[in-house]
Amino acid sequence: MSAQPASTDRPRAEQLAALRAQLAQARCQRGSALAFGLATLDDRLADHGLDGAGLHEIAANTASLNDDAAATLFAAGIAARFADKPGFTVLWALSRFDLYAPGLEQVGLSPDKVLYAQGRKDSDVLALAEDGLRDGALACVVAEVKAADQTATRRLQLAASDGGTPILLYRRHRSRDRCPLDQPSSAMTRWRIGCASSAPLPYPGVGRARWSVELVRQRNGNPFSLELEACDDTGRLALPAATRDRTALPGRASAAAGAASRAA
Repeated sequence: MSAQPASTDRPRAEQLAALRAQLAQARCQRGSALAFGLATLDDRLADHGLDGAGLHEIAANTASLNDDAAATLFAAGIAARFADKPGFTVLWALSRFDLYAPGLEQVGLSPDKVLYAQGRKDSDVLALAEDGLRDGALACVVAEVKAADQTATRRLQLAASDGGTPILLYRRHRSRDRCPLDQPSSAMTRWRIGCASSAPLPYPGVGRARWSVELVRQRNGNPFSLELEACDDTGRLALPAATRDRTALPGRASAAAGAASRAA
């Protein structure tokens, strides 16, 4: 009796080709630019958004708690939008855990979307961030440090490119006199965020917070600065109201942002 060919469950050539195409498309989508959804902002960016496989740096305008909170929420809102898909997680690496989870959730970054990692010093945080980027399974990596030289930022940029994963490097202030963005970097964009007067209300109270958003540097593009309304519960920024409606008592946005992000 002639032997029958062994039955096999191995996929056919066309199935393998289709699977490879799907994987290639998924990697392409993961590395594509994330638009802010505001033409005023996106049209001024070289990539019309934030490169999904690049390093982006953020710093507070001053060392004050209010500006620190605004910069933190700016980063959290971006991370929330990168993670706006089922099963995607954000790695947030830092050396001092002073984040306020309800504040992050107010800009769309819910606790089930975040994996926290704490290192003893900046070098530990940078190593955690690099490992997370090279893994390629995360939606976004956020790392908080006080110092990162150009070699470290070059490594992060290469890891982001290899893993198809964006990283938001939040440079914390080391002193009240020097801006963290004065240090050289290989970042694709560098942002400085501060508080502005909040939106006025027709009754006593604090309106939606506003931020001064300054792009200090970008590859293949020019710097610019805008005043925008703070992230909503989906992580999206908004254009402020017309100029005639912009009068507000100073300090309202500062108080709101400070309470929203960092624990007292």
